[in-house]
Amino acid sequence: MEKSYKMIKQYAEASFVERKSRFISYAMPITTEEEAIQILNTIRKKHYDATHNCYAYILGENAEVQRSSDDGEPSGTAGVPILEILRKESLTNTIVIVTRYFGGILLGAGGLIRAYAEGAKMAVSAAGIIEVKKFSFFSVHIDYSYLGKIQHEAMKREYIILDTNYTDMVQITFLIPPDLKDALTEDINNWTNGNVLIEHLKDDMVKVDLDTGKPVQLG
Repeated sequence: MEKSYKMIKQYAEASFVERKSRFISYAMPITTEEEAIQILNTIRKKHYDATHNCYAYILGENAEVQRSSDDGEPSGTAGVPILEILRKESLTNTIVIVTRYFGGILLGAGGLIRAYAEGAKMAVSAAGIIEVKKFSFFSVHIDYSYLGKIQHEAMKREYIILDTNYTDMVQITFLIPPDLKDALTEDINNWTNGNVLIEHLKDDMVKVDLDTGKPVQLG
């Protein structure tokens, strides 16, 4: 994938009771349909005695793979509401499963739609959302005398200092949006009066926490 996209941050689960029916929801990041099916089979085995194990998942850079299942609930009352929560949050590479243990009271179509949507919403909220987007990695070698200046100035910009190594010189690894490559090079040269070695290491997809704006995982 080369485009930016959103997905859930991590595995999460949630549960609630609606008119004596117990709903247990799961949200998990996925990368393939095979993985989605494996997860579904695991949940079905875990909740073999449940009345329904309904689900939805979206995969692909352009959300081109979208699947959902009512698993025996009235058509359109379970899988689609779960899927709509994923769409509303613009998520991909994500699966949500909502398990129901029937409590003896019928919820009606409207009640089912609300319950399954609520289960999906709770699981997604518990999992958190991240954005995956392309960044450029740069290595900068400088004299110790420039370190404070660079650290101070970088904080004012979209230049993330990923790592700093200290040997006979200071080696700083920067993580920046690709469109700031020229700006970084110009700024570093200005801050060091040209006494610097700058190397573009690679471009790669990075997971970024939407709350902090900081990377949570590389690759």
